[in-house]
Amino acid sequence: MTGDLTSRRGLLRPRELLESIEAITPDFMAARNLRGLLLDLDNTLIPYGSYEDRAELLTWAAELRQAGIQLYLLSNAGASRARFWLDKLQFVGVGMAAKPFQRSYRRALGQMNLTAAQVGMVGDQLFTDMLGGNIAGMYTIMVHPLVNNSLPHTKFARRIERLVLRRYGHDWYGKNRR
Repeated sequence: MTGDLTSRRGLLRPRELLESIEAITPDFMAARNLRGLLLDLDNTLIPYGSYEDRAELLTWAAELRQAGIQLYLLSNAGASRARFWLDKLQFVGVGMAAKPFQRSYRRALGQMNLTAAQVGMVGDQLFTDMLGGNIAGMYTIMVHPLVNNSLPHTKFARRIERLVLRRYGHDWYGKNRR
């Protein structure tokens, strides 16, 4: 198996690994010919379970929108939590997206009027965000989770993620990580 995005194992491989979303700038997007982003909510944009304002996040989103980048929230969080943050972030999207299943990805691309090749999927989990984005043919960007207070099933998935990422040559969850 080659490990590229066309192999089964490659479906879990993020195209890029970044410390945080703040590394995604208009220049970053232009260099990759991306015109839109699908964004996970919990532990990607906002610490899991938090409702506290993050002024730097609002500034980041505004700068991308001013540069003509379309933003779309694609979250497995409950609909009311997603709506709360969509109102603050001032872009569109959905909660209860059922990632990695493809229905919400197709709907998002249709609403954005962009092709999958023009859109990046940004998230903190291999088995939802990266898998779904890769199946859809998007440019996948994995970011470190903001906090480590996830649900029990997510904590289990993180252990498996470590193994998968190491197979790809990334010791991203080293001993000194959060």
